[in-house]
Amino acid sequence: MSDPAAPTDDELLEVARSQLAHAYAPYSKFHMGAAVATADGSVVVGALVENVSLGLAMCAERVALFTCSATGMRPERLALVAPETAGTLTWPCGACLQVALELGGRDLTVIVGDEARRATASATVAELLPRGPKVR
Repeated sequence: MSDPAAPTDDELLEVARSQLAHAYAPYSKFHMGAAVATADGSVVVGALVENVSLGLAMCAERVALFTCSATGMRPERLALVAPETAGTLTWPCGACLQVALELGGRDLTVIVGDEARRATASATVAELLPRGPKVR
């Protein structure tokens, strides 16, 4: 049975959308916001944090997932809001999918949406990373 206090997918996307304003993206201007619904009903947020040294940048979803891990929470659903990429919704990159697999497992649901609330989609980590290692 689902937790009545848990946010809906649309509510989780709105929380992620609210994080766009917190993104630090002075180089790409590609603002991303994330929100993770956890097993205990909490919502953990993240925003893109860039750095002039690209390898030091951190995607919004990894910020949120790492915060879950650091605070002992188990991710159940991950929402990501970002500008479209090549005319389609932006999905997590490979690094973020690997972290999602490791910390949330193959059944973690990923929900994506655009800034203007025109489109949403969802898939599990297993669907997005079908040949990922069996870590959970």
